[in-house]
Amino acid sequence: MIQELLNRVPLFHNLSEEDFRRICGMIEEMDLPAGETLFDEGSPGDRAYIIQSGELEVVKATSGRDVLLAVRGPGDVIGEMSLIEDVPRTATVRARTDARLAVISHEQFDRLLDTSPTAARTMLQVVLARLRETEGLLRQSEKMAQLGVLVAGIAHELNNPAAAVKRGADHLQATIDELEMLREKLADCALDEEQRRLLDELEGVLTMTATPITQIDALALSDLEETLLDTLEANDVDAWRLVPALVEIGMDKPLLDRVIAGFPSEHLHTVLEWLAARYNAHQLLNEIGQGAVQVSEIVQALKTYSYLDRGPIQRVDVHEGLENTLVILRSKLRKGIRVIKDYAPNLPMIDAYGSELNQVWTNLIDNAADAVGESGGEITLRTRPAEGGVLVEVEDNGAGIPAEAQARIFEPFFTTKPPGHGTGLGLDISYNIVTLKHGGEITFESRPGRTVFRVWLPAQIEGV
Repeated sequence: MIQELLNRVPLFHNLSEEDFRRICGMIEEMDLPAGETLFDEGSPGDRAYIIQSGELEVVKATSGRDVLLAVRGPGDVIGEMSLIEDVPRTATVRARTDARLAVISHEQFDRLLDTSPTAARTMLQVVLARLRETEGLLRQSEKMAQLGVLVAGIAHELNNPAAAVKRGADHLQATIDELEMLREKLADCALDEEQRRLLDELEGVLTMTATPITQIDALALSDLEETLLDTLEANDVDAWRLVPALVEIGMDKPLLDRVIAGFPSEHLHTVLEWLAARYNAHQLLNEIGQGAVQVSEIVQALKTYSYLDRGPIQRVDVHEGLENTLVILRSKLRKGIRVIKDYAPNLPMIDAYGSELNQVWTNLIDNAADAVGESGGEITLRTRPAEGGVLVEVEDNGAGIPAEAQARIFEPFFTTKPPGHGTGLGLDISYNIVTLKHGGEITFESRPGRTVFRVWLPAQIEGV
């Protein structure tokens, strides 16, 4: 059975009769029930497998979800890539159906490649094909996962101003109803022309000079409330419900004295309620306006970030790209992370693929945020003109990249993050965008407490 299986696998073609018999005698067999895991992503790679029967699925955890990379069937080899590179498993393999496998040890696999040029050539073809297939799937998954993160961040950022607009609109409706009622009461007061002018003047004064209660210390606030209460009670006004509203709108003793001097005592309560309601309406309109402005700023940042409705290459303001990226990542960066901006004045604009360049800033800033964690770390964005272009540095004070990992940091699928927290494609994508698409350079240096990624971009893209 093993001999028949190996004869159908190109990896074992052209082996000498002696080597073929020896490998057949050493290969073990195993059964894997449906749903069982053969090996996990990140586990040591010590064996390869040939599927005799059944189906196995290859999945990779990325951004909190599993991405199906391939389904392998009878005659396929599984797990050989870890043996070739002597690295941990890059994906998880589990049985889709009941499966029977032939097991090849690391020693047998090495001997096979050493003794059979055909096996080595076949394995190279298999590995290259799988790398291309896996990279294509994961690049698409990485883009979708990044899009999901960006959408979630934007939704989070939009929620606060949108909620403020809704809350303000709801309160404004109640205030308008109150103003309509008070307008009728004021009409019944039959104010003369001088009193109407005074009322208009007081509305303007309160609107312009009111100080938020949060900016008044507790002792001063208590003294002000007591002063207004005493003054109103001395003029036979039911004051205990009015005083908090008057303090909130910025009424002080001199203004209250003007109101008392300008209106009959029987009209004071209505006039003061009208002033409070008018001020509240004005403040609610300001709140709604500020919320709408914030929504507009976020939408504009997203539009500029993605370079909608623009050609593939634009004249790009690097500072604008960095700022828009910070808006997109704001929900992540506000978790105890301080962002320091050291921007060069009059930084020249450059030719660039704008949306792709913003992917670079997103990857670098997002990685820096992961490096410093939520413990109050710092990220520094630094720009300056350099060598006919611009230089951008993204620095963090996190733990740094391990020395043994630094030589592989731009390799596809390589990541220092635990399984499920990264595909190992973010820096690879960034490297390709900077070097291949823009003709620039991306380098880094790292030690505990300081990691700096440097991106140099030419002012113009050659050949375009």
